[in-house]
Amino acid sequence: MSIVAVQLGQCGNQIGHEVFNTICGDVRGTHGLCSKKENEAYHDACTERFFSEAESGVPVARAVLVDMEPKVISQTLSIAARSGRWKYDDQSHFCQKQGSGNNWANGYSVHGPRNKEVIMNLVQKEVEKCDRLSGFFTIMSMAGGTGSGLGAFVTQCLRDAFPTSFILNHVIWPYGTGEVIVQNYNSVLTLSHLYQSSDALLVHENDVIHKICAQLMHIKQISFRDVNQVIAHQLGSVFQPAHTAEAGLHYSRNPLGDLMETLVPHPEFKMLGLRNIPQMPENSLAYSTFNWPGLLKHLRQMLIANAKMEEGIDWQVRPLCPGSSISSSHSTNKLLHFNTSLANLVILRGKDTHGVDVGSFRDPSLYTSWLNPQDAFNVWKTPRAFNKYEKSASLVSNSQFLLKPLDNVVGKAWNMFASKAYIHQYTKFGIEEEDFLDSFTALEQVISSYTNL
Repeated sequence: MSIVAVQLGQCGNQIGHEVFNTICGDVRGTHGLCSKKENEAYHDACTERFFSEAESGVPVARAVLVDMEPKVISQTLSIAARSGRWKYDDQSHFCQKQGSGNNWANGYSVHGPRNKEVIMNLVQKEVEKCDRLSGFFTIMSMAGGTGSGLGAFVTQCLRDAFPTSFILNHVIWPYGTGEVIVQNYNSVLTLSHLYQSSDALLVHENDVIHKICAQLMHIKQISFRDVNQVIAHQLGSVFQPAHTAEAGLHYSRNPLGDLMETLVPHPEFKMLGLRNIPQMPENSLAYSTFNWPGLLKHLRQMLIANAKMEEGIDWQVRPLCPGSSISSSHSTNKLLHFNTSLANLVILRGKDTHGVDVGSFRDPSLYTSWLNPQDAFNVWKTPRAFNKYEKSASLVSNSQFLLKPLDNVVGKAWNMFASKAYIHQYTKFGIEEEDFLDSFTALEQVISSYTNL
């Protein structure tokens, strides 16, 4: 089954391009470390998932590109075409001459309704190229105007037009220091609207990826492209084909469906986080060896301590054993940092995956009490290595990982709202104070639900 990507705004289009680049590079690579038959099955499953075949023989990305300014889309189209390895369909993009000016209301209330028909026609054409549609993968930023405002509008349109298809929104969380003065308003409005129409939100935090670039990839002057390539690598490590427990020896046919079934057991809980190890500069790979017990020990502690990368993990954080009492204020403090999970998925790629012991992720103390740990944890595997890494592990987690950043954004937005700062910029495009209050209420409910896990 195929996934149609919808790239929205500057951020969405630049990340989307890197995702297809990473996937194509991985499939064409000779670093599979597996049998020829396995490699061919992997190649076929990936191509069906992300590309359609063109008469020229160059794979065409299953994607619709949308932005309110033409510059980024024209750059993205030409860079992909020049690579000679894959390209975008020349007819699958929509742009205009003026942007949304970082105003969510402008993207949602003006550009969205005005251009709905053209955008949805492009999506429909892309869907018709699929033999079977698994669903949509939208890529957007939360901070700006087009990606966030138009992105929220387009997601609602997708839900209306394709009620039985899965929608996974990939959302870029803005830098905490601030990119845009109204980014917290834009974030609150985006999240609350996506929560209504999306099946799940897969979140990447800019601050975290920036740290990975600096501390793990050893990049001195970090560019947006460096950040996007790390994000693309992490996304590829999840979306490339893998064997699920149900599929057995065949690659999963319904990638989005399998992801939702595994990770979203209740519609109140839709926030997914992603961790991937190891991550290092390409020139260090040749000198590094990894074993599965070591990788999984780190990945489990990253989950428990809510560490976003393998460097600087707090190894003191422990799950509370059933029946034990909390004695000192020290242990109470440590427990507060414990990250309770609703559901976890571990994906193993590379050598010797068949015998790997993942039992530590089935520990009931990692999960909320109202779910059976057997249902809350799944593992997917493939002997096919990913992106030059002999062994790599990814963890997609529905847990409390985003509570602090979410609480932070909602708090900052509320403080601005309480003093009526910049509200007039939104009301002039039809977003009223009641809309803000509805969004705050919706996100307070999400925070409350995750806090009480």
